[in-house]
Amino acid sequence: MRVPLNLAVPALAVSLALVSGCAQKGSSDTASSSAGATAGETSATGSAAPDPASFPGDTQPDTGTASDDALLTVSTVRVAAQDGFDQVVFELGGTGTPGWDVRYVEEAIEPGRGEPVELEGDAVLQVGITGVGYPYDTGIEEFSSAGTVTATGTGSVTEVDFLATFEGTTTAFIGTRSQAPFRVHLLQDPQRVVVEVAHAG
Repeated sequence: MRVPLNLAVPALAVSLALVSGCAQKGSSDTASSSAGATAGETSATGSAAPDPASFPGDTQPDTGTASDDALLTVSTVRVAAQDGFDQVVFELGGTGTPGWDVRYVEEAIEPGRGEPVELEGDAVLQVGITGVGYPYDTGIEEFSSAGTVTATGTGSVTEVDFLATFEGTTTAFIGTRSQAPFRVHLLQDPQRVVVEVAHAG
């Protein structure tokens, strides 16, 4: 059956508009994904790194709750300088999602032994990760290092001392040049607890 020309033209225009709209959305998604890939660890969620001029953090304790089924082990610790802040990443393997308690403390004290931990810098962020288990429980080899973890070009973080797991909490200390604002958030696939510290003014 032949369609009258005065009906076919509008129908064709609608079809072309729909195709064009889909193509534009696909291009936008691809561009966002590409931009996120250059924004440090935050790229895993597709969100951009925080604007250094309005860093979304403060100096108050930051806490999160582990899931009921959490049984994880920290497998990797890394530090990186970003635009306006430093990033400390604790990557975990296992099941569930971890919790955390991150706060400034007057002194770094090793859990269990009670010995002081010496760190460079004028302030100390204590990191406690919960929902964790020992390697023989999780099947994940726990991170270990002959020394502290550092990175070049950091503006606040001096070094990270990872102290392993004791009584259900994995502890690490982050040395900083001052009590700069910080924030903590969780990324997935793999699970990562990310601590971001604003560059010292």
